[in-house]
Amino acid sequence: MRPPLSTPVRDLAHAEAPVAAPVADPPAVLDMDELESDTKTALAAASSSTSFSFKVLTVNIHKGFTFLNRKFILPELREAVRSVGADVVFLQEVTGTHTKHADRFDNYPDTPHYEFLADTIWPQFAYGRNAVYTNGHHGNAVLSKFPIVRFENRDVSISGPERRGLLHCELQMPGHGVNVHAICVHLGLLESHRMQQLQMLCDLVRKDIPPHSPVVAAGDFNDWRLRAHGLLEHNADLHEVFVQAHGSAARTFPARFPLLQLDRIYVRNAIGHVPVVLPRKPWSHLSDHAPLAAEIEL
Repeated sequence: MRPPLSTPVRDLAHAEAPVAAPVADPPAVLDMDELESDTKTALAAASSSTSFSFKVLTVNIHKGFTFLNRKFILPELREAVRSVGADVVFLQEVTGTHTKHADRFDNYPDTPHYEFLADTIWPQFAYGRNAVYTNGHHGNAVLSKFPIVRFENRDVSISGPERRGLLHCELQMPGHGVNVHAICVHLGLLESHRMQQLQMLCDLVRKDIPPHSPVVAAGDFNDWRLRAHGLLEHNADLHEVFVQAHGSAARTFPARFPLLQLDRIYVRNAIGHVPVVLPRKPWSHLSDHAPLAAEIEL
């Protein structure tokens, strides 16, 4: 007889314990307040990195008179400036006050010319007095639709009766953590003076403005020999918008038949788009300099 098969007996002491089925974590409860806060933070970060554009205009207004001072046309000039729709306006040769002109011209405003031009369109403005004489004074001005949180008029006069300044304004842009630095420029007629003044502009940009901040320097550079481009690019990283777009600066003087490239718009940490010389009509009647306009993208 074949012996019965023995049934193996498991060693319970060393037997593996049965594997338990995994237990699912309880469903997470959303913190709606935290979610809303995180969403707002993300949207704010996205908004700050999104490009933002604004329009600038620069024009030498010749104290509100036509060429050769034949007629006072500041009211007409104000309408023309308004028609451009610029957010920031750079003005050179702006009269602060003149005691005798009010008696000679019926349409002479009672307020400083920069206030008259700003009116209700540009709620913010800054004025830098450069030339002072017996009957009054004139200088540079910046009109802005954005808050001007700080401004300084830097005297860059060299010697003699010709007084010049750099009006430096810090503008607070909506939705951006970095302010824009706007510098209204009017340089001297003598080349030796201009070269020194250009170096002062470079020092201002390089030493007094944070390196990451956008800069727009615009105005009447009187640089008929075209020496400013290389100096400003090399020493202050400033690039002229017409040179970038068209290969050369715009011809702006005299306005009726522009030959000289005197007026400029330079930028740093920004991009200039569609720079244009404004049409001769009506501008050639309103100023001896043709105005320049451009879209500036941050």
